[in-house]
Amino acid sequence: MKQVLIRRGEAVADEVPAPALEAGTALVAVQRSCISVGTELSGLKRSGMPIWQLAAKYPEHAKKVIQTVATMGVSRTWNIVQGQLTAGSAAGYSAAGIVIQVGPGLEGIRPGDRVACAGAQCAHHAEIIRVPQNLMIVMPDAVSFEEASTVALGAIAMQGVRRAQPTLGETFVVIGLGVLGQLTAQLLRANGCRVLGVDLDAKRLAFARELGMDASIRQDDGPDVDQVARLTDGQGADGVVITAATPSDAVVSSAFRMCRRKGRVVLVGDVGLNLNRADMYAKELDFFISCSYGPGRYDSTYEEAGADYPLAYVRWTENRNMSEYLRLIEQGRLQVKPLISATFAVDEADAAYAALQSENRPLLVLLSYASSKQAATTTLVQNPKPMSARKGAVRLALIGAGGFAKGMHLPNLHALPNLCHLRGVVSRSGHNASATAQRWGATYCGTDYQEVLKDAEVDAVIIATRHNLHASMALDALRAGKHVLIEKPLALTRAELESISRFYRDAGSNATPLLLTGFNRRFSPHAARIKEWIASRSNPMIINYRMNAGYLPLDHWCHGPEGGGRNLGEACHIYDLFTFLTGARVGDIHVTAITPATGHYKCQDNFTASMTFVDGSVATLTYTALGAKEYAKERMEIFVDGKVISLDDYKSTTVSGASRKPCKTRLPEKGQKEELEAFARAIQQGAASPIALWEQEQATSIALEIEGALNRDI
Repeated sequence: MKQVLIRRGEAVADEVPAPALEAGTALVAVQRSCISVGTELSGLKRSGMPIWQLAAKYPEHAKKVIQTVATMGVSRTWNIVQGQLTAGSAAGYSAAGIVIQVGPGLEGIRPGDRVACAGAQCAHHAEIIRVPQNLMIVMPDAVSFEEASTVALGAIAMQGVRRAQPTLGETFVVIGLGVLGQLTAQLLRANGCRVLGVDLDAKRLAFARELGMDASIRQDDGPDVDQVARLTDGQGADGVVITAATPSDAVVSSAFRMCRRKGRVVLVGDVGLNLNRADMYAKELDFFISCSYGPGRYDSTYEEAGADYPLAYVRWTENRNMSEYLRLIEQGRLQVKPLISATFAVDEADAAYAALQSENRPLLVLLSYASSKQAATTTLVQNPKPMSARKGAVRLALIGAGGFAKGMHLPNLHALPNLCHLRGVVSRSGHNASATAQRWGATYCGTDYQEVLKDAEVDAVIIATRHNLHASMALDALRAGKHVLIEKPLALTRAELESISRFYRDAGSNATPLLLTGFNRRFSPHAARIKEWIASRSNPMIINYRMNAGYLPLDHWCHGPEGGGRNLGEACHIYDLFTFLTGARVGDIHVTAITPATGHYKCQDNFTASMTFVDGSVATLTYTALGAKEYAKERMEIFVDGKVISLDDYKSTTVSGASRKPCKTRLPEKGQKEELEAFARAIQQGAASPIALWEQEQATSIALEIEGALNRDI
């Protein structure tokens, strides 16, 4: 299908795989989508900046890059940055179309419904989009696709007006008469208000007057604050809604000075915010920020999971704002068609964006789509310039092309051409799958992982998706006869773990595909050296491991159903390392967690877990989010046979009490490349998995038992 991407200062219509249907979503064949002049043009300009300018403009992002260099090195960090730049970003957040497929759990939407869709995460400029429940609304019959495609802009304008709380007869000023300003002026008129408009463009002022605005404030008629005073009998406006976009602080200052005493100002647009206390203090003004489409925006539980807010407690959510906007259009109380300046075919996206940057910039530009349903819903696209596989190389498909996979797995694959060949890339978003496949030379890309399981030329898959998908995807791949390298965790529940164990039990002595869980730390050169040093030990060990994991916000996906928590998702690494070092079955497990005094921390992020192994060894993990991120993340001490082995953040391993050459590396070396190499060699040689199945099961089982103890302690 065709999708518009913003890449290196240009808008391009690329051929990408269509999204796959998911539970709680619908696939929509887009008929029209609306280009947002302010938001999308700023993104277009930003994408064309050189890296040094981006670093200067966004220092917080530059800081993250520097931190990544410290842990991953220049080369791997460069791969991540270049991957993001070459991939581009999906454009668009307001569209209308026809539902073609409905996933399980979606309510009130059927195939064939005409729907309006919003959201930068889904309502793209693309032939097919996948939209969750609360980001689409069924269109009234009298509303056209052209009008409905502006639904996101309409909801933004409506939320700004709701924040202003206008009452009949009040006077409001709208600063900035682009599309948002034009819609805001009409909405205020629908609320029975007198509306004054401010804009530098005389044509926009005249246009707003034609659509019902009461008076325009022209730049050449004197200071805008003085004009507002004259038009309000010297009292000032009851309120001001700012829909302009400018880095200047003068707009907010003027808005405050336009108001009467006890008036209010609502910020919808993007303007400078160095506030002057004197502008608002004496009048005791109220200043409100309006957040996008309304309540629910940026709440993944509402937008992605489909959990609605009760109407009795939240009258106007973003979905209800979208619905009311379309109703006002249906009743003729909002005029949208006059705002539409031009419509371009999706293949002409570059011309559409060029028109928005011209001297006579139009108010509103739409994109149209006319491709066939069959062509557009293809979830697999061939890479026009694939790399050829070397003889004997294991042909791999990557399922889940997120930051870790692009920063770690793909560079490692590229560095092992005699062992590995990337045949396919699968990602939830088609443009990410396409860009990743092109950058790393995959044969094809897609959005449905079942496609690679049907490919006879795929020997193995790497699964790097969100944690809740791991077990089911791994089982599907194993049943399809594919070898599996699955990022940790292997499973989030006992039932999932049992289903994988049962697969191998049922197979008995028959040949089965390899399964390797991504417990990479045991493949680290540091862990390998430690294993050599303790190989001839005559006594059990005491192992103390400390993981200064760092704080994650409570709404981070790792804490939710997709991640399963940090014990299951990260600490499992260490349970495998304990298993690797002892080579023994685990015995008793004791867990103690702190109870934080504030809700900022979770007890599941701050605990100690001590376990005994049947060889007599005792291992303890201290896992905490309480520490400073500047301090080393991981340290381990092993006490055995008169020696102390010390591992410092996978950069230094030393021994006290014996003459051993230290193992030192410039960067933390946690074994990801060695793990991939071991996986590929085992497949080539027809050998067993580099980690025995019982060890993978044990590390996962330990994590599940500790998780149960942590949850019981809450």
